[in-house]
Amino acid sequence: MFKWRQFGRILLFILIFGIVSYLFLPLFSVFVSKSPSLLFEKLNSDITYSALLLSLQTTGISLVIIILFGTPLAYWLAKSDFVGKEWLEVALKMPIVAPTAVVGVGLLLVFGQRGMLGNMLSFLGIEIPFTWIAVVFAQVFMATPFFVTTARQAFEAVDNQLLAVSRTLGVTPWHTFWRVTIPLALPGLLSGVALSWALALGEFGATMMFAGNLPGKTQTLPLAIYTAMESDADVAVAISALLLTVSFLLLLLVSFIDKIMHKTISR
Repeated sequence: MFKWRQFGRILLFILIFGIVSYLFLPLFSVFVSKSPSLLFEKLNSDITYSALLLSLQTTGISLVIIILFGTPLAYWLAKSDFVGKEWLEVALKMPIVAPTAVVGVGLLLVFGQRGMLGNMLSFLGIEIPFTWIAVVFAQVFMATPFFVTTARQAFEAVDNQLLAVSRTLGVTPWHTFWRVTIPLALPGLLSGVALSWALALGEFGATMMFAGNLPGKTQTLPLAIYTAMESDADVAVAISALLLTVSFLLLLLVSFIDKIMHKTISR
């Protein structure tokens, strides 16, 4: 019996070690395959600067749009019951499971020159595909479900009795939302913002299909990696290290926010 238990523990350790190594080594190799000095040197390139600037600009705009429209949607889903709610929740999660290339094709079919809204947009003199606006559209589409899901969970964690007490004291629903709901849900909202930004920053497939890979115009950091692999692999590795570092810092931020949220709730 003892030998079988010992064998089971060893087998479990091997399985855990194998999957952790498989998930960790490809990311770790980005940092150890080249010297830090070489990575910094390769980051000092025009393709990196232009892609980084465009990524920061587009993700910043995308976050504003996601927060502006996603927050009321998340609150509505958290605090309301209505017919068809389950179907809406499933529809909102579709971008998470949909292949990004399919999303890019779908955006073209709607906003392209021959798309569903193409004639109207052309009449108004608006061009979306293969512009920086298309980059924003792709990022918003892919990142919004993550923010809405996280924000909804944060709003659901706010005790409805606290909101009822606030209203019985004569505070309007609008002021209750800003003075009670938002402060209590803020850690979860910030987690949603961080996760959405990380996802928007790394978005590739939908951007490639809908916005193209035009240097200085629609080429974000992930697309710059794709381009650099064809000419200078060291630049691709350097940009990959930059993206991984940013993503890691964002995950640390989310973890820190979660700890604060749990401490606040426990009090």
